[in-house]
Amino acid sequence: MNWGVFEGLLSGVNKYSTAFGRIWLSVVFVFRLLVYLVAAERVWSDDHKDFDCNTRQPGCTNVCFDHFFPVSHIRLWALQLILVTCPSFLVLMHVAYREAKEQRLREASGDNYRCIYPNPGKKRGGLWWTYLFSLIFKAGVDVVFLYIFYHLYRNYTLPRVVKCELPPCPNVVDCFISRPTEKNIFTLFMVVTACVCIVLSLIEAAYLIGKR
Repeated sequence: MNWGVFEGLLSGVNKYSTAFGRIWLSVVFVFRLLVYLVAAERVWSDDHKDFDCNTRQPGCTNVCFDHFFPVSHIRLWALQLILVTCPSFLVLMHVAYREAKEQRLREASGDNYRCIYPNPGKKRGGLWWTYLFSLIFKAGVDVVFLYIFYHLYRNYTLPRVVKCELPPCPNVVDCFISRPTEKNIFTLFMVVTACVCIVLSLIEAAYLIGKR
């Protein structure tokens, strides 16, 4: 990853955000993205390798693992972080479009040029709607993924032992998850930070509407 480009994008997002948006971005970057990159990936790196069932029947362990872990936490979080940050860059693209349009009109009109966007980053007109849509979309993405996690892993927790009786297992077998306590802690942490981001997005949307 080119951290210089990423830092520039974050600076641009901060420039056109409200105070609540800056707090939201800090929570996403520090408490979600960095925790995901530094710690969470390593915690789940051994989930399939150390998923152990008390049988030697070929294929039983793989079938049970696929049943209890249909989608990895790590892959879901990666998709969630991508989708939840994209709307912020949509605002940057809208501002860039305004600046480019202003530049083209300036070059085409010459001395007769009339400024359309005195401040391209000011949230008025279409940009206001783009910013509001980005807030609703971000909150919606987090809500959808919280539901997905709850649907796949009840109460967002993993048991220490799961019982599996799917074919080709010969009978009901016990399967043991690697480091369930540590994984539960990280899962709850990511759930709480997602809830905080939802609240911040809704507060910012209410502030934006009230200010208008």
